[in-house]
Amino acid sequence: MARIIDGAEMNVIGSRVRHYRRKRKMSQQMLSNRLETMAIYICRGSISRIEDKTRTVTDIELRGLAQALDVSILDLFEEE
Repeated sequence: MARIIDGAEMNVIGSRVRHYRRKRKMSQQMLSNRLETMAIYICRGSISRIEDKTRTVTDIELRGLAQALDVSILDLFEEE
């Protein structure tokens, strides 16, 4: 089944992922590697697409991103 997203943005957390990743001085590759240790496979290119909101994020990926960035899931939903 195709995913239907209404609007140009495919997720609402991308800018916060980028914010926290940079705050922790992590590259996209470092974040990808950390996720891989949790058996969550998001390549560096997909991290980039999440951050620029052109890729959707699953609930499992959301949980992994929060853990890898050492923030709560709710932190990723805060407005800037």
